[in-house]
Amino acid sequence: MPRIQPIDRTLAPPATAELLDGVQKKMGVVPNLIATMAQSRAVASAYLGFSQALASGSLSAQLRERIALAVGEANGCDYCVSAHTALAKQAGLTEQETCDARRAEATDEKEAAALQFAQQIVTDRGVVTDGNVERVRQVGYTDGEIAEIVAAVALNLFTNYFNHVAGTEVDFPAAPKLAVA
Repeated sequence: MPRIQPIDRTLAPPATAELLDGVQKKMGVVPNLIATMAQSRAVASAYLGFSQALASGSLSAQLRERIALAVGEANGCDYCVSAHTALAKQAGLTEQETCDARRAEATDEKEAAALQFAQQIVTDRGVVTDGNVERVRQVGYTDGEIAEIVAAVALNLFTNYFNHVAGTEVDFPAAPKLAVA
């Protein structure tokens, strides 16, 4: 049961309704996450702006989705894991690749390093070592791309924590269970 209810678009103030209409037009649906964030137009706008800014960065949509999956799994956010599994598939990832990303794994060494770094940021609350940063540099990430990895982690921490607090109802297909190793 949600602790914070999604806003009803028909009852929303005009500026919030316009924001939700924009999401509907772009995505074809207004996910519960955004409808719930829209209880505060400032929160929904901040999320959408942050997400849009990162989409114009240098990290691919597939890598951003992989990072979202690694962060969501690390934080136990069922909403985000389900949402990003669906979005990752739309971005071209297979179900196996989405499951691997949740474990911070990838067959590509460079992507694996980014996912492990993202997971490290989460588990160590951002207090990473010089060696952690050097590892992502060694596989070919620039300082700008490293900054974008950190920003992608931060964006997903925001949504994970928001969903935990709000109790957002999952409106995406459930992500597959991970096999126990």
